[in-house]
Amino acid sequence: MRALSDSTQQDTTVTDVTATIDSSGRQAALLSAFFGLDNGLPDISDKGICRGAAEADGMPVIFSHEIDTETMQAGDFRVVAESGSVGEINCVTPAPANDPGEIRTILVVGEYGSAENQPTSVQIVGNLLSKDGQLNFRGVQSSVIALEVGPTLVWSEVVPERDWELGKPATPLPFGGGDRCPIGTQQVVRVTWAGGVTKPGGEEIDDNEREAYRVTMSFGDEGEAELVPYAIGDRGDGDNNHLLCLDRAGLPLRVDFPAGLVTDPREDLNPSTRIEVTMY
Repeated sequence: MRALSDSTQQDTTVTDVTATIDSSGRQAALLSAFFGLDNGLPDISDKGICRGAAEADGMPVIFSHEIDTETMQAGDFRVVAESGSVGEINCVTPAPANDPGEIRTILVVGEYGSAENQPTSVQIVGNLLSKDGQLNFRGVQSSVIALEVGPTLVWSEVVPERDWELGKPATPLPFGGGDRCPIGTQQVVRVTWAGGVTKPGGEEIDDNEREAYRVTMSFGDEGEAELVPYAIGDRGDGDNNHLLCLDRAGLPLRVDFPAGLVTDPREDLNPSTRIEVTMY
C-alpha cells in the first residue's frame, strides 16, 4: 500500500486540461470528505501507508470520477479547520480502495484538526486529473462531515460486466483486493460509503447486513421492485465499497440501507441512508 501514497508537498502536474464537465454533463466535484479519525490511524500505518501516518488524522475524500493518481500529490489538497488554521498533509493514497472502479476515494493523512477544532473544508488547489485525462479537479471543494457523525452512502454505480471477475476470492492481505460476486450473478451494483465500514466491533459484514440492503430496480413494463442482494462482494479488504450481487438483471435506480447496522473505524453507527444509482 505504501507504494500507492504520495507525500510531495507541491503540485508537480503540468497540464493544459481545464475542463470540469464530462461528455455526459457530469461535473467534476468532491462528493464528500469524512473526518473519520482524529489521531487514530494505527501504528502499522507508518509502514503500510506513509512515514508519519501512525496516530495521524484520517479523512477519506470521494471524487465524482475516478482520478489519475499519477497527477496526485499531497500538495493538491488543502484542509482548513474551524479556527481557520490550515492543516498539514503527510500523504494521500487511494489505498485501501484501489480495486478497479474504486479510484475515486483518496485517504488524506495528516494533522488538520481535532474534536475541538474540526476540519470544515477540503479544496483541491493543484492540477489533479480524472483517470481518463479529460477533467481537472483544481478548485473544487467540499465541506467536511464531522468526526462524530456516522457513515452514509455517497456514491452508487452499475459495474460494467468487464469488471465483474465473478468468483474471484479476496487476497490474503487485510488491505488487499476484496472478493467478487459469485458465478451466476446477473448484475452488479457498487456502493461507496463516506468511510470504511464494518459491523460494530470491527468484524466484516455478513448476511445480516446483506439482507438489509435494498436495491430498487426498474423492469420496464413490469414496473419497479425492491431486490435484496443475494450475495455481497468486495469484502475483506478494509475499504469503503461493497458490491451488491443481484440474481436478476434490470435498471437499478437507488439503494437504501437502514440505520444502526455498520460503523466507521471510530464506532460511530450509520444513519438511514439512500443513494441514487449512476448509469454510464
